[in-house]
Amino acid sequence: MSFQVTPGWLPFHPSPSKPRFVAPAGAVDAHCHVFGPGDRFPYAPERKYTPCDASKEQLFALRDHLGFSRNVVVQATCHGSDNRALVDALESSGGRARGVATVAHDVTDKELQALHVAGVRGTRFNFVKRLVDFTPREVLMDIASRVAPLGWHVVVYFEARDLPELWDFFTTLPTTVVVDHMGRPDVSQPVNGPEFEGFVKLMRENENIWSKVSCPERLSVGGPPALDGERAPYRDVVPFAKRLVETFPDRVLWGTDWPHPNLKDHMPDDGLLVDYIPSIAPTPEAQGKLLVDNPMRLYWND
Repeated sequence: MSFQVTPGWLPFHPSPSKPRFVAPAGAVDAHCHVFGPGDRFPYAPERKYTPCDASKEQLFALRDHLGFSRNVVVQATCHGSDNRALVDALESSGGRARGVATVAHDVTDKELQALHVAGVRGTRFNFVKRLVDFTPREVLMDIASRVAPLGWHVVVYFEARDLPELWDFFTTLPTTVVVDHMGRPDVSQPVNGPEFEGFVKLMRENENIWSKVSCPERLSVGGPPALDGERAPYRDVVPFAKRLVETFPDRVLWGTDWPHPNLKDHMPDDGLLVDYIPSIAPTPEAQGKLLVDNPMRLYWND
């Protein structure tokens, strides 16, 4: 089966650099994806974009190249609730990958248990309107209630401007809640301004809410790093991620977001993304929590 990639969207970096930052032993890339291959794992008919194929073999090779030990593979919207590509990657990882699935309202208990055995430890709710159609919150709450006994958490993806209307829903979910990419703040605004202060308040008042301090390439206004080999890119995003790492050291995660779907302006070098880590987690203790302790506690706690 042949699929046409969405026009204008970039393929992932063909040869990422070797990072200078050496990740601590056991480091986890806690947010990445596999796409297709489309001829084996077709993309969902209802998808709003078609990515390039990005295989498990390429993901695991990148993991090793970057000096990481494990992956958390997150189901993306282009596959809908068909988690076969995700499960295939988990089952091929030798126990070195866990997953976050997308499940439909009519998923059976048997199907949930099979996902758990494969290595799934969470489900994702997407509230970014340009990527998915709206799912009634009562349906999502029912799903959350059904996965809670498995010890799963809920991953939520939304844009900062929508947090006020989502606040009550997030704070009543019966699970740990992990926010993708810091809730996509506007980094042209002050780090202590009202928008980001609202997100910090959400985490401060709800100890079950975590955040991924990932995807500076999506958030940066300053754009990609200079071509002269700058190894600390996306400086305008640093104060936001660093604040969360310092304020909530036991509730933050980091991931590459490989293969970086939906990007049009530039495709990041994954080696540079790894070299971004010391700018937001400057000490070995902070790096150990961000890259090892926290993801292991959340995903490999059984």
